[in-house]
Amino acid sequence: MKQGALIFDELTDRYEIRFDLADYYGGLHCGDCLEVFTGGKWKPTRMEYGDNWYLVGIRAEDLNGLRVRI
Repeated sequence: MKQGALIFDELTDRYEIRFDLADYYGGLHCGDCLEVFTGGKWKPTRMEYGDNWYLVGIRAEDLNGLRVRI
């Protein structure tokens, strides 16, 4: 598994995982599964879109910067 941080790409209107300075996942789509580090442990989730992008079962006002692995 690779670990990185969620960032929003305004050009594609999608969230992206940044692994390193020049190493990116390639854009997340609805249904993509990943894990988020929250509350001191890794929690499985998936990316979805409703009125905005969100992670199923994860409460966060801003997804930018969340530690994730895929």
